[in-house]
Amino acid sequence: MRVLVADDQTLVRGSFRVLIDTAPGLRAVGEAGTGAEAVDLAERERPDVVLMDVRMPEMDGIEATRRISRDLPDVRVLILTTFDLDSYVYAALRAGASGFLLKDTPPADLLSAIRVVASGESLLAPTVTRRLIAEFVRRPAPAGPPPAGLDALTDREREVLALIARGLSNTELADHLHLSPATVKTHIGRLLAKLQARDRAQLVIAAYETGLVRPR
Repeated sequence: MRVLVADDQTLVRGSFRVLIDTAPGLRAVGEAGTGAEAVDLAERERPDVVLMDVRMPEMDGIEATRRISRDLPDVRVLILTTFDLDSYVYAALRAGASGFLLKDTPPADLLSAIRVVASGESLLAPTVTRRLIAEFVRRPAPAGPPPAGLDALTDREREVLALIARGLSNTELADHLHLSPATVKTHIGRLLAKLQARDRAQLVIAAYETGLVRPR
């Protein structure tokens, strides 16, 4: 799996690169010190995952994520930052990030997160998930009819989407709904297609923004 590292601190970039290059099956394909450099390198190298800092000069990580997600749909972005703030979490996910971790994440967990995101899954730190849900609590309930994509879902697909928004994994979904793992994956694939979502993170956002799921 090819990984691009974007961070404005040279020492941090170098540390991440060493960690990635010494991990089985992972290889760093470049370093970027600004958001603009991250976008340019992503276009040139087409990595599987971009490890993206939030605060960088010229262009921040949120805008860089938005451009990469828009122009390079096969490239996944994993946000890694010291700032555990609501605005960053929500903005990063809306921009198309597939994961959001804090820089105090243990190295082994970071490597695991890169592999998870590269495989097409989404990943959020527990504190990030709580903050994301809190963001929806503060927002007014959506008004009007559901979007066309949501209206096109079957009852089973709505059920699967609601459980994804509650944080259930594929295995937990299969157990809860008494389905095979393959059937669960099929439902998720259809949800991604119908809602035009890149991954599970965007499915979670869709579930809350459309009012299918309300924060508890």
